[in-house]
Amino acid sequence: MNLDLTAEARPLRPQVHALDSLRKPAIATWKGRMINEHGSARVFEGLAEQFDRLGAGWETAAKECRTFAAEERHHGAQCGAVAEALGGIAVAEIGEPPVYPLHSDVGGIEATARNLLSIACMSETVAVALIAAEREEMPDGELRELLTRIWADECGHARFGWATLPKLLEAGDPGLRDRLRPWLAVALAHLESHELAHLPMDAIGSSPEASALGLCSGPDARVLFYDTVEHVILPALEAQGLPAKAAWEERIRAEP
Repeated sequence: MNLDLTAEARPLRPQVHALDSLRKPAIATWKGRMINEHGSARVFEGLAEQFDRLGAGWETAAKECRTFAAEERHHGAQCGAVAEALGGIAVAEIGEPPVYPLHSDVGGIEATARNLLSIACMSETVAVALIAAEREEMPDGELRELLTRIWADECGHARFGWATLPKLLEAGDPGLRDRLRPWLAVALAHLESHELAHLPMDAIGSSPEASALGLCSGPDARVLFYDTVEHVILPALEAQGLPAKAAWEERIRAEP
């Protein structure tokens, strides 16, 4: 399956200067981001459809999710634009997208809560932390401005998740929080495996020249990931009455 964002990306190309030794890894990094960001659009579209099915009272949430989907597609084009500016092309071979999980084994509120937790509360919160760290290491310029715009949108996605979660929990039955515990262990295991797969073990982003291109130090990013989970996500979930810390400990036995 071919993802071609050249038409959307080329008008957005920033001015980027790179050492020849960093050009190839930088293109690969931004093309990877292009794929991930563009792919996130269909996830928010799936979440919007779930809110639609909940009926009256959830229309605004559905509308916001569709706005987020459009933003993620634009992020894909922005990341492709950086790859183009570095001498690459905003084209990539991608596999068939995974099936959006409908969680048909549970009711609508619980199914939507599961996906909101995974998408907006977990994944987007991690994205906010990682992008913020990359942005802080960048000098002023067009690339930092581009990354700042992406980061601002991701902040909005995470805020939506944390603002909407208590509404879903309140709309559920009294046993909802306890029933979410085993699922949280699975979701956290999946989050961990997904993030580590996309955070390299090398420290290529340790130099100022690499950091200026948005290349991260894999070991540092992994530390930040665990800090974000343990000091941001888990306490925030616990504050909503969810047994997140226990679920995090149980994730090693979970099947992602």
